[in-house]
Amino acid sequence: MTESSAAAASSASLDGVRFSVLDRSRTREGEDGAQALRDTVRLAREAEAWGYHRFWVSEHHSVPGVAGSAPTVLAAAVAGATTRIRVGTGGVMLPNHQPMVVAEQFGVLESLFPGRIAMGLGRSVGFTDGIRRALGRDKEDADRFAEQLDELLGWFTGEQTAHPQVHARPAEGLRVPPYVLATGEGAAIAAAAGLPLVIGDLRGRSRLLEAIDGYRSGFRPSAWSAEPYVVVAGTVAVAATEEEARRMLMPEAWSMAYSRTRGVFPPLAPPERIEALEMTEKQRDFYASGLRGHVYGTEEQVAAELARVVKETGAQEILVTTSTYDRTALLDSYRRLAHLAGLARV
Repeated sequence: MTESSAAAASSASLDGVRFSVLDRSRTREGEDGAQALRDTVRLAREAEAWGYHRFWVSEHHSVPGVAGSAPTVLAAAVAGATTRIRVGTGGVMLPNHQPMVVAEQFGVLESLFPGRIAMGLGRSVGFTDGIRRALGRDKEDADRFAEQLDELLGWFTGEQTAHPQVHARPAEGLRVPPYVLATGEGAAIAAAAGLPLVIGDLRGRSRLLEAIDGYRSGFRPSAWSAEPYVVVAGTVAVAATEEEARRMLMPEAWSMAYSRTRGVFPPLAPPERIEALEMTEKQRDFYASGLRGHVYGTEEQVAAELARVVKETGAQEILVTTSTYDRTALLDSYRRLAHLAGLARV
């Protein structure tokens, strides 16, 4: 089989698989948070033009390298700047919020942009004791995620019993699709609740497959979803050469290495500066680890690897979470990915 025919076969095996984007509004050296947020909205417009299925934004608090701290606010900006693409959160960290308030926020979004909104919900709390105190939360709040999730969905159906005679307006009666992010016990909670699962990342393939198998075997049909639905999330970088694609991974890998050794997650740095750094041995190990296991390369290489991912996981959707310093390279990567996946408007 020639390289071109192999690429065609890999692309064909992706038929029917949805491709979506999660952008964390990463800041870059020399730019502020406002620029990062504007870049997120611009990326959403590009993703819509290229035919991606949905565009999600995230929630992080007190992280110097991430501007996305208010996902429902940013989702409103994204939805207002686009016309077709589905918009949601990857995710709202439910333990940080009162379920009624979350229901109200998504009720407003769905009312303004009907049929385009989804709730991606996670169970993480703030990264440090100081952040958790500022949010009025502690680590134990994550243990109540299943209970909070049940209450949240009840605000939409009108069946919540935690607060009799209280109603979430305008959420009550609306159908905003919920998705559970598989952090910790998230996969089992998603299965028990009968909800779609968002799970990553692609680097820990054996753990990923084990969690997906457990989700499918434990899934109980619900009013929200009749059968399991799996979204696999991870970094995917596509470029003209394998080396160019690998360079796209360097800024995020260094940010992770720096955070693991210095306790601060910094803005993205350019690859050429990272190459000139004198890293400690521990930083070098974390950095090398951060470069491994992602899906990257030419269109042919990425198509083949994604076909393998879909075959192994049975995923109905791939959620691409790539961050890098070079915005032009990032846009080109998403354009190439849309091409190899055969999305509608490339």
